[in-house]
Amino acid sequence: MKTSADVTVVIPNYNGIKYIDNCLKSICIGDMMPEIIVVDNGSSDGSAQIVEKNYPMCRLVRFEKNQGFCRAVNEGIRLAGTKYVILLNNDTVVDKKLVSRLLKTIQNNERVFSVSAKMLSMQNPDIIDDAGDLYCALGWAFALGKGKESWNYSVPREIFAACGGAAIYRKDIFSVIGDFDENHFAYLEDIDIGYRAKISGFANCYEPGAIVYHAGSAVSGSRYNEFKVKLSSRNSIYLIYKNMPAVQILFNLPFLMAGIFIKALFFARKGMGKTYWKGIWEGIRLCRSEEGKRHKVPFRPECLGNYMRIQLELWVNMIRRIAG
Repeated sequence: MKTSADVTVVIPNYNGIKYIDNCLKSICIGDMMPEIIVVDNGSSDGSAQIVEKNYPMCRLVRFEKNQGFCRAVNEGIRLAGTKYVILLNNDTVVDKKLVSRLLKTIQNNERVFSVSAKMLSMQNPDIIDDAGDLYCALGWAFALGKGKESWNYSVPREIFAACGGAAIYRKDIFSVIGDFDENHFAYLEDIDIGYRAKISGFANCYEPGAIVYHAGSAVSGSRYNEFKVKLSSRNSIYLIYKNMPAVQILFNLPFLMAGIFIKALFFARKGMGKTYWKGIWEGIRLCRSEEGKRHKVPFRPECLGNYMRIQLELWVNMIRRIAG
């Protein structure tokens, strides 16, 4: 194993006692040893103590209470003294070559802001959990390949945004586009930062050779629950307001409204329709607040070409999503 002075792995942890030991162990036996920072979000289950006791080579940062995913990773990125940062969920186990392959891919192209790993289901490693994230004109973000066979996603490609659960980022670009937006708390923050990178002309990519096994929903408890549905619907509105100029919002409005009502029907059938609409309303309130307005990405005429390319991508991804 060789150590790397180029990359830091940042792991946000919240009550991850079931997973954190295996996660850190898998990093430590890899072919490259990075700096590791664990940011604990006020865990009460003893998982922070496991890190402190068993992994003295890790830097442990402890918050008194849960500050959310964005606050945790921002702190880790700020403390990282390296050119690149890998964000990694605590409910993962990584392949031995994960760090070296992500690092090699992002070093190959200065235009690349982030590279997403190939996330496989921990329960069924032949199935994709996430092969990079896409975003479409319906206002929906979705994981490429989720639930499909892994072999279908073995070619590197550009994506809309890297999944923040297992991805490498070029640290100096944060000074250009800003940090993870802590207004999100959690969910869609990785789409947001990938979107901002694309507006500024940077790219996000998928690297199938960098493999991670993901348990999924370790913090929220399930794929669909009140906490996740409310925050995700709230953030979906904020994401649109924040990154799209007013003209682009109006241009996409029929698609966006259709996307909102289709999701409303979906969650109504799951008994969470009221929660979904509450999240939508909270998203509107956030957009109208001074805090929301302060984070809106200002339109820059020199980025017009980037906006046009993004719009085309939104349409293509909408067709891809509808086609299944």
